[in-house]
Amino acid sequence: MARKRKRKSRRRQEGRKILELVPQYNLESGEDKPVTAARKYISSNGIAPPALLVVRRNEHTTDRYFWAEKGLFGAQYVEENHFLFPSLRLVAPTSNNSPLAVAANQ
Repeated sequence: MARKRKRKSRRRQEGRKILELVPQYNLESGEDKPVTAARKYISSNGIAPPALLVVRRNEHTTDRYFWAEKGLFGAQYVEENHFLFPSLRLVAPTSNNSPLAVAANQ
């Protein structure tokens, strides 16, 4: 029997493309929980938002977090709701088909 394909959200795909443009940091969680390791890494290295932190929990599992002005968020939430984050609006590529880009070019 054919397997049904999972529908991909356009909004989440767009958010994923935007997050690819943000600086990314890889770290190991060690003895700490992943979110605690991410917070300690941010404070010890003075990372400025926006940033994406990939925390390796063990050899099979990684957790992704987004560091924003408002705090630390799960990357999946940010992908789905990227329009809520002002720092991502500055990073997001502007498409040439948008009315504002066309008006600015004329």
